[in-house]
Amino acid sequence: MSSPAERYAEARRRAAQASQFPALDEFALDLGFDLDDFQREACQSLERGSGVLVCAPTGAGKTVVGEFAVHLALRGRPGDPAGADAATPATRRKCFYTTPIKALSNQKYHDLVARYGAEQVGLLTGDNAINGDAPVVVMTTEVLRNMLYAGSSTLQGLAYVVMDEVHYLADRFRGGVWEEVIIHLPASVTLVSLSATVSNAEEFADWLVTVRGETAVVVSEHRPVPLWQHMLVGKRMFDLFHDADAARKHDVHPELLRYTRETARRLELGEGRSAGPGAGRRGPRWRGPLRPDIVDRLDREGLLPAILFIFSRAGCAAAVQQCLAAGLRLTSPEERAEIRRVVESRVTAIPGEDLTVLGYWEWLDGLERGLAAHHAGMLPVFKEIVEELFVRGLVKAVFATETLALGINMPARCVVLERLVKYNGEAHVDLTPGEYTQLTGRAGRRGIDVEGHAVVVWSPETDPRHVAGLASTRTYPLRSSFRPSYNMAVNLVGTVGAEPARALLESSFAQFQADRSVVGLARQVQRNTETIEAYGAEAACHHGDFDEYFALRVAIADREKAIARQGQTQRKAAAVASLERLRVGDVIRVPSGRRAGLAVVLDPATGGFGEPRPLVLTQDRWAGRVSPGDFTTPAEVLARIRVPKHFNHRSPAARRDLAAEVSGTGLDRHSGRRGGRSRQVTGEDHRLTQLRTELRHHPCHACPEREEHARWAERRRRLERDTEELRERVSGRTGSLARTFDRIVALLTDRGYLARDGAVTDAGRMLGRIWTEADLLVAECLRRGVWNGLSPAELAAAVSVVVFEARRDVDERASLPRGPVADAVDETLKLWGEIEADEAARGLAATREPDLGFAWPVYRWARGEVLAKVLGSGHEIDGEMPAGDFVRWARQVVDLLGQLADSGGASPELRSTARQAIAAINRGVLAYHTSN
Repeated sequence: MSSPAERYAEARRRAAQASQFPALDEFALDLGFDLDDFQREACQSLERGSGVLVCAPTGAGKTVVGEFAVHLALRGRPGDPAGADAATPATRRKCFYTTPIKALSNQKYHDLVARYGAEQVGLLTGDNAINGDAPVVVMTTEVLRNMLYAGSSTLQGLAYVVMDEVHYLADRFRGGVWEEVIIHLPASVTLVSLSATVSNAEEFADWLVTVRGETAVVVSEHRPVPLWQHMLVGKRMFDLFHDADAARKHDVHPELLRYTRETARRLELGEGRSAGPGAGRRGPRWRGPLRPDIVDRLDREGLLPAILFIFSRAGCAAAVQQCLAAGLRLTSPEERAEIRRVVESRVTAIPGEDLTVLGYWEWLDGLERGLAAHHAGMLPVFKEIVEELFVRGLVKAVFATETLALGINMPARCVVLERLVKYNGEAHVDLTPGEYTQLTGRAGRRGIDVEGHAVVVWSPETDPRHVAGLASTRTYPLRSSFRPSYNMAVNLVGTVGAEPARALLESSFAQFQADRSVVGLARQVQRNTETIEAYGAEAACHHGDFDEYFALRVAIADREKAIARQGQTQRKAAAVASLERLRVGDVIRVPSGRRAGLAVVLDPATGGFGEPRPLVLTQDRWAGRVSPGDFTTPAEVLARIRVPKHFNHRSPAARRDLAAEVSGTGLDRHSGRRGGRSRQVTGEDHRLTQLRTELRHHPCHACPEREEHARWAERRRRLERDTEELRERVSGRTGSLARTFDRIVALLTDRGYLARDGAVTDAGRMLGRIWTEADLLVAECLRRGVWNGLSPAELAAAVSVVVFEARRDVDERASLPRGPVADAVDETLKLWGEIEADEAARGLAATREPDLGFAWPVYRWARGEVLAKVLGSGHEIDGEMPAGDFVRWARQVVDLLGQLADSGGASPELRSTARQAIAAINRGVLAYHTSN
């Protein structure tokens, strides 16, 4: 216990701080808990008038600093009487609180309303506009960006901007918006940046100082709730580290290492004992703990509520079903009654037939047992209910994809990672240390749990030392994803002019990082140059000029490769020609690869662009497209069979029957020829013969140390090539954003969006108000009248192709409603082709190709058809479109239609049709989503 003298000294210190930071003292009195050191340091910097960057782990309480900025704004200008109520309209300042996603905006809005009252707080997102002139407004970052470009009067009196989750500027799709806002905010605005822990906080802060002025950096690695790391191996749970000291050194618990090695060894021995086909190739498959057993184990050990991350939507839904089938029940009768009451009160607006389509009753059964899934494919209201019930402790186990880690505040006592690999939209990749920390950061609820727990489920592919590295690494730097867009270019030129706009881009964090990296690259070039000279000395030969001799060796190797490539090109050309001649019903033989064997052509796919990729059905019942790469020899028609006119290759029964006919031809599935590729007999190459003769007669050819010299010469050649690439990177990075901007300006000038003197034209002003990834394509469609004369449902379908993007590539082009929709989409594709050609000629990143996969669902929905039929019409690989995806894409279509309705570049008829289309879409599950 402290002495009276120590208590007196502490009271004196607090009194001194209160006199120095009166606003912070007021603010802290209402919190109900003591501020942590990092929170106090950041708030003091704010009260001194400095901007601040706060980097701290998930759940550490960063948002307290943002809320203090709100308090400062409501308190009025320095020198005003204390208290928020004392600030008059003349002295009152504004604070904008920005978040990356609508869910976070909604949550923060409700938090601030509870503290300051509804009259003091507003909300502006794509869906909601509540009290937008309030002194405190919560909004998505895009809304603030649009305000800055439009010169909105709402910006008057703005004193503070809080950018929550500012590390989102690394997001490759939306990150650039953060930099636009930071660069464009008036100098009088104080910026409060809140970020997850990143390893280059100082670099980011250095950039903030260059563009925003004084910025304090406050970094905290301390978690308010300690996190314990574990691994579940079969039925045994192990600590990943023996103690905190071992965690700092990445020393895995010896018992865990011993047990996993022993388990892996037993699996390998089992491989040797396996008999029958495949013996020696793969042993008994490892079967880890079942998901119901994991949840039951967590329940018995008092580790619920828990979030179990499964990086697959289908996996999340399957996990809930497995737990239900196992009879798990984690709730009391009182909790079940409360869950049903909450759910029924939230879904009253959704029609009964839609609830049935959405799997409502099975979902409710899981909720009442304390189990739920959480992923982007769910209806938004279902996700919101799961979040509410989990935060209240009524739902005990949630199976979630990683999107939950980026979402609203939803902490748990325990987090489980089923795998350390996830699908990123293009490939399966390992989790990064940053992603691992983001996911496990959910474990441990401040003020509720004494400690949090993270559990990784072991499999033979999971090395505990790798997990230890993920858990201990703090090297996940913030990397800018900023790049100029067409919309940004016309807005910048219109706001500040072309040359100042160029300078603004060069002040971006992206260029700041590129310029800093150039310093390191230039140093590497210098080191390489010195090493090249040393290699040259080692390669010197007293018999003659070894550089000349080595050049002959390189020329011979290059000539041999060229001859080989020529043969491959001829073979490929023959394969392409043979595939272009195929017709429906032709039976061919695929000579190699996984699909080797007999196949019948279902769709010859001729007349398109690029290589022919006929759709075939193999005798093994696989249906898909083959390419010239699958054919080492030209495709030869061996027989012909009849293919039914409306053959559905997605039907297993239809595939089985037709595959039987293919087998019934009696043809051998393997070619009689062996040896694969056909060899073309060509005469000896004259140039190659000449080079070899020169090599043999060169003086260095007789040197006994010839090969040793050659090894040094080869090293020098490789290093010279690498150094040249480095030099190109240096020149490419210096001023790279400005060069891209110049190319964009040139393209926009040629297309009439900017005048030759740099002024923004009427078309450019229209483009400046289009906020979508395909902004230029939308502007071109408006200028050419592509969407004029369409009905509301047809317009919704036609505009959907420029916003929708399928989660995975589908081979076949989606079908379209016939007539005006198909015509409008064809025109859109032609315009896209013209734009893409322009971009390619100027070395610009291509505008994404329109995706037709959402046209039918939104067309049917806008015509008033039932949800079941709408979801069934999606062009999905795995069957019908998930309800959450439908709602999300429909909202994006509505957003673009809203822009068309307000666009000065659209005809009055089109603007009216866009408003009718919005009204037609906003019904049923969409109407509920709009009102929440």
